[in-house]
Amino acid sequence: MYKLLIIDDDRDLLQLHLKHFTERGFLTRCALSAKEGLEIFQEFEPDCVLLDVMMPNIDGFEVCRRIRKVSSVPIIFLTGRVTEDDKVKGLLLGGDDYVEKPYSFRELEARVLVNSKRGASIPDDRLSFPPMEIDVIGHHVFCDGENLNLSNQEYDLLYILATSGGSLVTYEQIGEHMWGSYREEDRRTIMVGVSRVRKKLEHNSITARMIETVWSQGYRFVGKKRRI
Repeated sequence: MYKLLIIDDDRDLLQLHLKHFTERGFLTRCALSAKEGLEIFQEFEPDCVLLDVMMPNIDGFEVCRRIRKVSSVPIIFLTGRVTEDDKVKGLLLGGDDYVEKPYSFRELEARVLVNSKRGASIPDDRLSFPPMEIDVIGHHVFCDGENLNLSNQEYDLLYILATSGGSLVTYEQIGEHMWGSYREEDRRTIMVGVSRVRKKLEHNSITARMIETVWSQGYRFVGKKRRI
């Protein structure tokens, strides 16, 4: 599932972004300050960052500089001030694009998708959430070294949740990811699938607690990721 981080000190604008991108199937996190955004970035590991330039205390240029020390993730600046000097400064710091306010959500979404294709990277071929490991290439899940023999649908469900960075994943987002669309009757199918995954994760008392239900909304994965 595509993960998007938006950092902007305009609360109302953030809510509009969150609504639009969530409805479009993006797993979206928002931050009202540079400090909060950098903290979320570390644990969320987004696929793209939308970054306001003019923020108090720490501006977007400084946030970009800090992110570039650890990641090549696409960064798109959102700003109402676009001078040539600003563009040059942002690009030299490692920014990928500028979108001038006000803008349409359709344009912004297109910019996100285009820049993400340019910055696409090879995903990890193995994810570790001890004592569970996910073989991304072979589509297998192991717990304490034993193959849990998940079906294709069960694997897809677990992978979607495990790569969410601990965020809420709604029924709608799961449906969009698995089938390209979501209907209310799909909720029952998702719930049954997650129940089957949980049953197999009972192999270990730690993995048995990795999927939390968020009442009437969806699920949250709480396993602790370890770098391999």
